[in-house]
Order: sequence, then C-alpha cells, then structure tokens
Amino acid sequence: MSRLPYTRPTVQRLNAGPVNPFRLGTSPSCSEIDGVSVESLANDFGSPLFVFSEKALREKYREAHRAFSRRYPDVQFAWSYKTNYLNAICHVFHQEGSIAEVVSGFEYEKARGNGIPGNQIIFNGPYKQLHELQRAIDEQAMIQVDNLDELLTITNLAKGRSEPVAIALRVFLSTGDHTVWSKFGFNGDNGEVMQVVRRIIATPQLRLQGLHCHIGTFILEPDFYRIAAKKMVGLALEAESLGAPPIRYLNMGGGFASHARLHLQYLAAEHSTPSLDRYAEAICDTITQLWPAGRTLPKLYLETGRALVDDAGYLISSVVAVKKRHTEASTIHTAMSAYGKGGGAVTIAASSKNALVLDAGVNLLYTATWYQPRILPARPCLDAPTATTVYGCLCMNIDVIREEAPLPSLTTGDRVVMHPVGAYNVTQSMQFITYRPAVVLIGEDQQVHVIKKREDLSYVQELELVPSHLA
Repeated sequence: MSRLPYTRPTVQRLNAGPVNPFRLGTSPSCSEIDGVSVESLANDFGSPLFVFSEKALREKYREAHRAFSRRYPDVQFAWSYKTNYLNAICHVFHQEGSIAEVVSGFEYEKARGNGIPGNQIIFNGPYKQLHELQRAIDEQAMIQVDNLDELLTITNLAKGRSEPVAIALRVFLSTGDHTVWSKFGFNGDNGEVMQVVRRIIATPQLRLQGLHCHIGTFILEPDFYRIAAKKMVGLALEAESLGAPPIRYLNMGGGFASHARLHLQYLAAEHSTPSLDRYAEAICDTITQLWPAGRTLPKLYLETGRALVDDAGYLISSVVAVKKRHTEASTIHTAMSAYGKGGGAVTIAASSKNALVLDAGVNLLYTATWYQPRILPARPCLDAPTATTVYGCLCMNIDVIREEAPLPSLTTGDRVVMHPVGAYNVTQSMQFITYRPAVVLIGEDQQVHVIKKREDLSYVQELELVPSHLA
C-alpha cells in the first residue's frame, strides 16, 4: 500500500467575526465632554485639540485631599508642575489650596509668576543652578537636597547669613518589588543618609528640617507606601537621636496611579487602580502609629500630579485615512516532520486587520509609550467593534497610538476622543512635523476657554536666526 504524498501543513488565522460579532463588546462613544459637543469643539478650535474639564480637576483634588486630611491632622498638597504646567491648570489647583512642587529653575519661575511665594515652593531635582539656589535660599523655599555637590554649594551660599539655611534631604528607599529610583537623593537603606545628617549637624550654617522620598510613578500597590512611610519615620527619629532638631516635615512624594492602562496590563483600570483612600491609609496610618506618643506629628507633604490631572484630560482627533494592516506569512520550523524524517515547518498564513490614521501622533501623546489611552468614536455606532490599529500622522513607523483598539467601522473625517491623557502629554509634546494644538478648558459653567493657542509658523520660528550670508 503506497503512502499519500506529504503536504506541508498550513495554519490559517481564525476569523471569529461571523461567529460572534460582539466578542469585543458593543461600541461605546463619547459625543460630549462636560455637556459640550465634541464635534463643536473640533469645529471651533481645530483638530487635534486637548480638552480639560475644570469640574473633574476640582473634584479629583477634593477627593484626594479629603482622603488624606481626614486621616492626618496636618496635610499639605504641592502641585507637581512637571505633570502639567499650563498656568490655567496650575491656578485651579492653587485655588483649591495646593502649593507648588518644582524640579527646575524654569518651573520655579512659573510658580512665582503664578503668585506662589518662595516659602510655598518645594524645590526638587538633581540640577539646581547656583543662581537658582541663591534665589531659593533668599525666598526661603523648601529646598530638598539631591546630592553632595548641591549640599556643598548651599553650604557656601549660607556662609555669612544671620540664620542657618533650612533644608531637607531627598532619600531613595527599597520598598520590595518596585524598582528603586536610585538616581535621586541619598540611600536610606545603607546608612548614607545618616552620614549626610551628621555632616549637616556639624555645619552651623545648615539646619535639617525635613525628609523627602518619591518611590516611583504609577504605583499600583499601596503597601509600597506603607513600607516607605515606616522607613521614613525610622530615619527621622534616628536623625534626631544623632542631634538633629525635631524633623518638621515628611514629604512622601507622589506616584499615585490614575485610570490610565499600562501596556500588557490585564485588568481594566477601574479594577486595578487603587482608590486614593487606600494610598492615604497606607501613608497616614503608618506615620501616626509609629510616631512617638505625645509628640506632635510632622507636617505631611504630598507632591500629587498624575492622579489629579490625568482623568481630566482628553484629546480630540480626526480620522484622516482608513487602511488595512497586513501581516506577512511566517514559517515556524519544527524539530521533525510529520513522518519523523528530519525537520519540518508550519506556515502561518498572511492576514490583515483594520487600521486608522489620525491627525494626532505620538509627538502629542508621548505617554502612549507606556499607556493605552481609551479611544472612543465621537458619534454613536451600531456595528460591533473590531481590533483596529491606530496610527498617528507622523512619517515614522513607530507612530502607533494603539496596536489593537476595539473600534467600530470609521471613515475619514470621523472624530475620536482619547482619554485619559491629562498628565505629561502637554508638557512633553513636541513640535515634530506638525504644530502643537490648542488646549481648551471647559469651565464648571460649561463655558469653553482657550488656555493655550494653537501654534503657527511665526511662533515656531520666533527664536530662529539666519546668518546674513545665508539669507
């Protein structure tokens, strides 16, 4: 009996669409932001367009402050300027009671320009120029020393002053599973911090008033803050035992997660992002329980950023092209063929999926490197969503906003809304290939205010100079 001729197997991608067209769910939409039509916003102010909700900003601030203040007697929020330093956004948080946290001379100037006195500015960062430190000392800013070079510079600037300069130390700590941010500050786990404390105690021009840590960003496990708070209390009490004056404040930084969704994150943000109450419980209860009985608790500073502004920010964009994204056929080599005679191969057939090109790219959504913004059509759609690759408008192959977003069939000219995008995207966006868009704020009265104008060529070229022989 003769054998049938061997045919190399081919694996074909299964398209389950006709079997269950709603396997990705129905198609939600976002036709309004705070009662204002998305279509009217794009028509009036152009596309793409950043939109912020003043109502959401204030509500999130009050929720966060309430979570901490009801657990701790002396809490002060410091708005993290680097997260979003548009003046209108900063003013909202300052009106709510936040002081300023800055990481550069540029941000320090912005805070002063926004009416924040120097003694209500926390000055962080690894690079503070000489004249910036001099100004911060003169204005009694809360300088949080990052390194020994900075400490030596402050010591020299403090000479001849009638009063010692009050400073705090930035500390990095291991909290378990999370990566240690050892770039910043002094090691709080190996004794380095106490060596620096001894040096400060021996320097009459300086006075230690606080300790600061920032354990990372987008921390999804509140217990990491519990560990950090425990270590910070231990360092504060140890510093006092060496002869430092009573520690006036502890600064636990920020890093609380918003409702963004990380790449490869299995659970949806509403199921994985801890409540602000859980962060507050981890920090406040730990300090309260470990601080010596009968002594006044130190002031607690929190440098809140992403968790306050991210959910209040939207990006309206328009579809400029509809495409199919093709994947080439690929071959998987196996150890032996079906008949055990040498190596074999299995071919995966080529396939295609829906794709869109938007008028906004990763030059505006820098955080798309780490997070997947939710992308919603601005009009109701009855058809079922399919896995769709969403490209930006840049002439770069890496300009991919979402590899697979569940979207219904859209066409050129349709609007989409991306959310949450309020943290870091405005401050980190760049003039690359396209102009940066306008930014509007929807007030609590539903009035729309332009808080940053759309760029044009004259603005982009304002600082350029052309030598005469090239003119």
